[in-house]
Amino acid sequence: MSNTTFTKFFSVFFKAFSDINTGFSFKNLSYLPRWVILLLDIFTVLVSGVVTYFLFQGVKLDYIPKQHLGLGCTLYLFINVFFFWIYRTYSGIIRHSSFIDALKLFFSQFSTFVVILLVNFAVILLGKQKIFLNTGAFINAVLSFSFLFVFRMVVKQTFELLFISSNTDKKLSAIIYGSDANATAVANALKSETPGRFNLQGFIDKNNQNSTKRILNLPIFQIKKSIPVLMRAKKVEALIIADKSLSKEERLSIVDECIEYGFKVYTLPVVSDWDDQQEISKNIKSFEIQDLLERKPIILDTDAISSKLRGKSILVTGAAGSIGSEIVRQVLHFGPKKIVLLDQAETPLHSLSLEILGLGLSVEVFNIIADVRDYNVLEKHFQEFQPDVVYHAAAYKHVPMMEDNPSQAVFTNVLGTKNVADLSNKYNVERFVMISTDKAVNPSSIMGASKRIAEMYVQSKHFKHFKNNTDTYTKFITTRFGNVLGSNGSVVPLFTKQIQEGGPITITHPEIIRYFMTIPEACQLVLEACSMGNGGEIYIFDMGKPVKIIDLAKKMIRLAGYQPDKEIKIKIVGLRPGEKLYEELLNDSAQNLTTHHEKITIAVEVCDEFEVVCKQVEELIGISLTGNSEMIATKMKTMVPEYKSMNSVFQTLDIEVKDSYVYTK
Repeated sequence: MSNTTFTKFFSVFFKAFSDINTGFSFKNLSYLPRWVILLLDIFTVLVSGVVTYFLFQGVKLDYIPKQHLGLGCTLYLFINVFFFWIYRTYSGIIRHSSFIDALKLFFSQFSTFVVILLVNFAVILLGKQKIFLNTGAFINAVLSFSFLFVFRMVVKQTFELLFISSNTDKKLSAIIYGSDANATAVANALKSETPGRFNLQGFIDKNNQNSTKRILNLPIFQIKKSIPVLMRAKKVEALIIADKSLSKEERLSIVDECIEYGFKVYTLPVVSDWDDQQEISKNIKSFEIQDLLERKPIILDTDAISSKLRGKSILVTGAAGSIGSEIVRQVLHFGPKKIVLLDQAETPLHSLSLEILGLGLSVEVFNIIADVRDYNVLEKHFQEFQPDVVYHAAAYKHVPMMEDNPSQAVFTNVLGTKNVADLSNKYNVERFVMISTDKAVNPSSIMGASKRIAEMYVQSKHFKHFKNNTDTYTKFITTRFGNVLGSNGSVVPLFTKQIQEGGPITITHPEIIRYFMTIPEACQLVLEACSMGNGGEIYIFDMGKPVKIIDLAKKMIRLAGYQPDKEIKIKIVGLRPGEKLYEELLNDSAQNLTTHHEKITIAVEVCDEFEVVCKQVEELIGISLTGNSEMIATKMKTMVPEYKSMNSVFQTLDIEVKDSYVYTK
């Protein structure tokens, strides 16, 4: 080999290793520099070569003849280093050594063995004595691979023992529910996570099979009685659910059972790329109260929704609220031409506009600070933007607050709805969708009654224009649903805050029951109802099973890792003004019709002629201008006969209105 050849080789050799980090610190043993790994590998193959040499010396054979010892050692070292470089065996992080690293080592030593055989063959062709004993070369390759592999396994296990196991006291002892490939991937991700959060004790096979086998050197447990009993026996604190084959019902049953006995439960969203272990470990999260709703996923008719929204101008009132803002987010997915965000709350509206701006969509977004009670200001914006679809979500919704301020409930919920509906009709809006509430059904509060009157106005207005003109009339649609988890002022944020403060959690009555759905669910169904509506309908959403508020509170306490009534107290404070023990979705006299969507039905409500409803609404607004709360409530009760006050100062008016009604009749 010429000097030029040697020079070229070494320039390539040093260039390949020029990016090696020579910084070394015992505080960072988890990431050894590559040059250190290379030196250790060279030392390892030298040791295996020496062992092979003396092994054959013991049986009176020369692995490398003495006259070729210098050349043989040089070639042996050179060939090994060359294939270390080719297969980059030194580039892996030792503590993450895997099957791929073992393959690299195998091919490195196999290639070294083959080249040594070729060198021997070439030397024999030249008529000289071969440099290596072929059998010795094979034995040497086997020993080198074994030593290199064992070295990596020892380092990996040592790291786990010294650096991971030393922190087990700070980790949460956990069992993984599942024993398939997904569960194994989760376990691998958690074992390699730094800093680690979980000290894994084993797996649970729901079919009670493979109990004599192990995964990642961890046992597979059988469930003989129940999961909490097993967890208590194994002294673990948490369960990680990684079995994707579980049904919603099975998953909820497991979660309820575990949190009932004070165990933490974690879940993992579906991850498409199970090779990304870091991403898997990041997605391990605690169960949230939304996860415990017994609800099936909503399937939307995206084509129908898109046909009503794509390329259109959309106006959303109350856009900064929890429902309004989610409607905005979901509408944006269907490609509107422009979207007008109207609200009187400056800061939340600003935050929403910044969020939308960050999405980088090609939709024109307009932020309007305005009050739906101001007709003239609203008309100016209707003239400017000419909306095709209006989602009316602006409303006052807190029951006790509206009991104290009836006139404001009328101005926003009734007059505000009247203004937006009238302008929608005047400016030929295609679809007007009103967001109503289950509190409008057999109302027991000022707020519920105001929303029912708004429903009546919208519905009667539709039928009036439907009779007069079947071609250009606005389709007025009402959607009605119950409490929304996580919305502003709902019990979930309140309970969360109270738990963080150490309690107590305040509940108005131990028997109070409510329907719940998540904000995205509610808004998805609003979009669906808008697309299917022909006008005049009051759409009711399937709210699932009613939830006892005290049970909800106890679940939230347990999910937070506390014991109800021990670490976090539950305090009964009594029903608030206008509050019911349970909510209804349908009036006693109304019929319920099914639609093509299993989660949406239509309430067939009795509705007076528009002229009658409009006159009563104007009278109610006139009375509200006086600020006389009793007169407002009395007028509302005459307009909505099923309105019966509960736990309110207006309860006495029910008798007066009834007597007046009988006398008039």
